Amino acid sequence: MSGVKEFDYLVIGGGSGGIASARRAREFGVSVGLIESGRLGGTCVNVGCVPKKVMYNCSLHAEFIRDHADYGFDVTLNKFDWKVIKKSRDEYIKRLNGLYESGLKGSSVELIRGRASFAEDGTVEVNGAKYRGKNTLIAVGGKPTIPNIKGAEYGIDSDGFFELEDLPSRTVVVGAGYIAVEIAGVLANLGSDTHLLIRYEKVLRTFDKMLSDELTADMDEETNPLHLHKKTQVTEVIKGEDGLLTVKTTTGVIEKVQTLIWAIGRDPLTKELNLERVGVKTDAGGNIIVDEYQNTTAPGILSVGDDTGKFLLTPVAIAAGRRLSHRLFNGETENKLTYENIATVVFSHPLIGTVGLTEEEAVARYGKDEVTLYKSRFNPILFAVTKHKEKAAMKLVCVGKDERVVGVHVFGVGSDEMLQGFAVAVTMGATKKQFDQTVAIHPTSAEELVTMRGGVKPE
Repeated sequence: MSGVKEFDYLVIGGGSGGIASARRAREFGVSVGLIESGRLGGTCVNVGCVPKKVMYNCSLHAEFIRDHADYGFDVTLNKFDWKVIKKSRDEYIKRLNGLYESGLKGSSVELIRGRASFAEDGTVEVNGAKYRGKNTLIAVGGKPTIPNIKGAEYGIDSDGFFELEDLPSRTVVVGAGYIAVEIAGVLANLGSDTHLLIRYEKVLRTFDKMLSDELTADMDEETNPLHLHKKTQVTEVIKGEDGLLTVKTTTGVIEKVQTLIWAIGRDPLTKELNLERVGVKTDAGGNIIVDEYQNTTAPGILSVGDDTGKFLLTPVAIAAGRRLSHRLFNGETENKLTYENIATVVFSHPLIGTVGLTEEEAVARYGKDEVTLYKSRFNPILFAVTKHKEKAAMKLVCVGKDERVVGVHVFGVGSDEMLQGFAVAVTMGATKKQFDQTVAIHPTSAEELVTMRGGVKPE
């Protein structure tokens, strides 16, 4: 077609999923173009998991300092300078942006700068130029949701959290999901008077009940610097002449709020693509409908990542994108991502790690009689000599006579680093007996997962 540049593979979106799929496709010798209007790396690198982990690590230092005296260190905290960590964090992210761009160049992926939208003739338009892919991948990700509440515009979202120039004196975070509890935990531990507002009784309600219960209970402890407001919804936000906010809620009023952060969910960035022009269907929330092979409802158009609304996690988008390129360009017709046993970590205070089925999901799938639970709750040795105490808790969800482990749920110190290996075991179909036959590493929290006794049935 005249005036249209064609590629074997045209990728819309330079986030984790799009870049991973594009670079893998180039390994199979096909021509690839990638369209991106913003910073390379998408949500994860710029306003998600990477800078979030840096800030979590920063707040972790505050906890270490809290416990230094109990370990014999005569240390005085003089001040915490938010600007220092923001500067070093932003410089790190900028280096990553450069690495992503050099990676695309090294792979000979053509980078097209600008916003993409589908034209009536099925081509993809970017800044007046037209492109077409024999296969086209949509991997545009999502953005934070802002509620329809009077004065909501005075708040910021989770993206805006990374633009803060100073640590807020008083912060209100709204939301009960992992983004909300992570941001609230960071701010509270670094010294902001932080209030977390949740609609119901517990945080992380879609996680295993044990994890939700344990984290909610910990947030309710007097020693926790966070203020948890249950069954609370914002009704109005008022901005005063001094720039401070008054947050009116269904349970009271929080005054002199310097920063209000909405963390109530995410919406896919699909509206500007004009998907209806090429027959790509979405659900009521704008998420692109795909089958198990990432095919949309339009031939030759595929989608991976957050804009499909399934498992909004960077490694999921990467895995799905790479498998897709193997299927499309390397003859691996059955290669696809199985959306099961996907491990994830919540960088809350304390940490949460989880993989596989929750207790509730296992009961729904296999029936209560087939499910056996193993539980443990203990004090990690890290806090054996400290005034501050934190609990740890673990649960194995097993099914059948052979007690195959279908879920591992961990709460407490070290949950993030210990989970990966146990995720491999769950993926391989390990049984409780095989866990039991594994010699424990002592003294660690992880050893609890291979020493638990006394299985019980779900209530």
